[in-house]
Amino acid sequence: MFGLDTGLAIFLILCLLLACFFEFINGFHDTANAVATVIYTNSMKPTMAVVYSGILNFIGVLLGGITVAMGIVNLLPMDALLDTNAYHGIAMVLALLISAIIWNFGTWYMGIPSSSSHTLIGSILGIGLAYYFLPGEIGGTAVNWDKAKDTGMALLLSPLIGFSLAIIVMFTFKRLVKNEIIYKEPIPGKKPPIWIRMLLWATCGMVSFFHGQNDGQKGVGLIMLILIAILPAQFSLDSKVNLQSVHANVDAIEKIVMATDTTQFGKDEFTHYHNIKKHANHYHKAIEGKLFSSDIALTERFELRKDIVKITKGADKLLKSPNFAISGKESTHLKTEVKGAKKLIEFAPSWVIIMISISLGLGTMIGWKRIVKTVGEKIGKQHMSYAQGASAEIVASMGIGMASAYGLPVSTTHMLSSGIAGSMVAKKGLKNLQRKTITNILLAWVLTLPVTIILSGGLFLLFRAIFD
Repeated sequence: MFGLDTGLAIFLILCLLLACFFEFINGFHDTANAVATVIYTNSMKPTMAVVYSGILNFIGVLLGGITVAMGIVNLLPMDALLDTNAYHGIAMVLALLISAIIWNFGTWYMGIPSSSSHTLIGSILGIGLAYYFLPGEIGGTAVNWDKAKDTGMALLLSPLIGFSLAIIVMFTFKRLVKNEIIYKEPIPGKKPPIWIRMLLWATCGMVSFFHGQNDGQKGVGLIMLILIAILPAQFSLDSKVNLQSVHANVDAIEKIVMATDTTQFGKDEFTHYHNIKKHANHYHKAIEGKLFSSDIALTERFELRKDIVKITKGADKLLKSPNFAISGKESTHLKTEVKGAKKLIEFAPSWVIIMISISLGLGTMIGWKRIVKTVGEKIGKQHMSYAQGASAEIVASMGIGMASAYGLPVSTTHMLSSGIAGSMVAKKGLKNLQRKTITNILLAWVLTLPVTIILSGGLFLLFRAIFD
């Protein structure tokens, strides 16, 4: 398989299976958040609800693109972590997957809504931080802190946004809809009016679809992380992209950057300036007379990936710098060329997307009962009403959809459970929340990152010691 020896091939298959299992757990762990409202309000039978949600999760992954996936891949600067020993890549991937699965499965078993996104991000950061304890000079370069800060802000703000917006949506409902039935607890076994059911079907479908778009992409990113770590030569570049078209993008980036006034540049700007020039020159020479990655020697492909990473990252950094003096037209042109160059390295084979779609879709169809009860009955002192369920899902679908559009990983669990809490507060204030459940959810929220960082970092150092 891909020219690997038997041992490496076995580990590669094991890592791919574990990634699918993580996404499978993600499916039934997060599905409860999407289907809780329609099941709890008797708007849809459980079997139909989870199949409906599973199908829309599947479609969401297929149509979601790979922007969020690449955000996951870019949390670890792979060029800093890869070395000639493929088993080091396996140690990294196994530690990441095992720690994420342990925490995800444990919180699901306890019936605590917890974020798969937080879990995965924490596990990745744990790997990066573990490099501080290895001999060599990687240290602080083993975490892409800029990307980690963007991701961390998205995960930090999502529950606060969900909580606040749900209060606003509930007040809007109260002002516009005077039918008291939607503010009452569901009667067991009795279906609500058809218009309420249709609203809840729609919001459940939207959350499921956007969950597939966002969380499904995280699975795609995880698989690409595995493939790049273990098979860097085969998966460094998109074999379908013409190298000469990217040459044109790189050439345009270089010309815009080199023509700028550098008199106001500081140390960081000059570093990016020289990196762009250096790597653009290497790229131009390396692809001379070659059309596709298949024309490049296996040993040289990762160097081309590194060229594109350095060029595009350097350009992105310069665009954010106040000392980079270019016109608005040039700035727009540069952003377009950067996006064009990234297509060579930001990709996922169709089989990866389909594999994750199936894993997430199947996981969605089981394991929902534990968390549905928490979401429906244990967040507020009163059971969730129709309006509260709809408010939370409207907010969650909007939040997840916007995060996917901007390429940011966000927590479905946090968005929806905080939305439920916000809708409860909108009815009777903070006293309407169950302290024990809220405490458990907050503890899971606070502990997920440190626990998964320590767990994955410790496992990584252990596996490195074993493989060395």
